[in-house]
Amino acid sequence: MLKTRILTAIVLVVLLLVVLFGMPKGAAIGFFAALVLAGAWEWCAFAGIDEQHWRLSYVVVVAGLCAWAWDHTGKRDEMTLAMSLVSVWWVFALVWLAAFPGRINRVMAALAGLPVLVPAWAGLARIYDKVEHGPEYVLFVLMLVWAADIGAYFAGRTWGRHKLAPRVSPGKTWEGVAGGVLLGIGMAAVGAWWFHAPTLNFVLLGAVVVAVSVVGDLTESLFKRFAGLKDSGSVLPGHGGILDRIDSLTAAVPVFALGLCLLGKWP
Repeated sequence: MLKTRILTAIVLVVLLLVVLFGMPKGAAIGFFAALVLAGAWEWCAFAGIDEQHWRLSYVVVVAGLCAWAWDHTGKRDEMTLAMSLVSVWWVFALVWLAAFPGRINRVMAALAGLPVLVPAWAGLARIYDKVEHGPEYVLFVLMLVWAADIGAYFAGRTWGRHKLAPRVSPGKTWEGVAGGVLLGIGMAAVGAWWFHAPTLNFVLLGAVVVAVSVVGDLTESLFKRFAGLKDSGSVLPGHGGILDRIDSLTAAVPVFALGLCLLGKWP
């Protein structure tokens, strides 16, 4: 299992590098869209949507909203407003996770997929398209989340005692979150050097992005638990589904995009 997981991860990293640095801009943005739409297909299972024509309808709705988001995030002010509103959604998701994890039904699950998936695509696509060194920034936010995941995994296994959200994801601990944040801060410091950004501001942004990525992870766990699923799919050997790989990013990317706006990185 571990060998399969590692081999799949290597293939995914190579594919990612090809997409970011070897494909035309339009093709790369289309690849991001394909990932999100595949995630939308998987999200249907959280809402109990089993019929293929209804799943396809849901994917079409997500695609239409992605097109709308593209048309309304081309300017810096538009992007700042859009990502600010999305950040409010993630604050709401945090309250939902903390206080009302049992308050959920199929309609709520279906609707929740829209603010999870669409802004993640818009954030990735616009960072790649608009920001100077966009592909490097996309790679960095991925590396930031990966570093947080690695730090959380090892810190949780070594010192994990206090459960983070036992009603949502029993395996996660506060010690794991602390390890993820610390390694994420280290990665953010590297990013400040990499992009010649103000160190304190960039590290603070990195810490916030890592913290929010945990909310994204837990949100997917909430809906998987509601649907009685262990994984969102099986398309990635050893990793599960597409959503299992991008759950943290769905929250991290919009907040990172907002941070880039506020730091003056947007044209």
